[in-house]
Amino acid sequence: MTLVTVKGIQVREGKAVGIEEPVIREERFSLSINGKFFARIVASRDHLQELGAGFVVSQGLAPCVDGVTVTGDAIDVRVPAIRDCGREVISTGAVGTSLPFGKVTSGLVLSVSDVYAITEEIETETWRQTGAVHCSVLFSGGRIVARSSDVGRHNTVDKVIGHAVLAGLDRSECVLGCTGRQPRDMVTKAAHAGIPVIISRAASTLEGIETAWRAGITLICFSRKGRFTVYSHPERVRELAGMVLPGPIVPAE
Repeated sequence: MTLVTVKGIQVREGKAVGIEEPVIREERFSLSINGKFFARIVASRDHLQELGAGFVVSQGLAPCVDGVTVTGDAIDVRVPAIRDCGREVISTGAVGTSLPFGKVTSGLVLSVSDVYAITEEIETETWRQTGAVHCSVLFSGGRIVARSSDVGRHNTVDKVIGHAVLAGLDRSECVLGCTGRQPRDMVTKAAHAGIPVIISRAASTLEGIETAWRAGITLICFSRKGRFTVYSHPERVRELAGMVLPGPIVPAE
């Protein structure tokens, strides 16, 4: 990840002062699958192998990867076979796929205190320094096993999913924690990867919530300052197991 120091003028309580502060740099990478160009990605320069592996799995292009090679600004992901797909511009402005996903099955159960603890971990030093990146974490086996920050919220998810793919983790026992909002295409990433729980500090959209219901994912949003909202499959939070949500949403007028 590349940080540069820039000068600015900060105004606070009517007083102006010159400052210097770190700013994140956006960089561009070429993603290929089995040597064939697939997309250009705007991202931060770290965990690029994980980014490539996570992108392929979270977009449903392949369930696993054979390896990832990074050469300069080129990322090549090797997979046993790739699914044919249509492409679409997703809510992040990136290129995604329109591939269908299956139902996520998992026996994972969390406590309310687990949700609070994971939420507290959804930040990085770069986020604290710049405020200009999104963060994601992956929780498994009672601990944080991966953490990423990037200029794109979708990239942070791909990177931690990529860690799980390359490390051979059981993704049905993982929890994904994010700073970013959860529209349909972000929830779909977890569905393709087989991750049963998403915890976000931000909001969802109607389509994101409906996607979580269809995918069998527990979607938790607005998780901050001692509160959170569960929109789907509350049975995975132990203290909420007796509570019922109505399921697919009727849009508010």
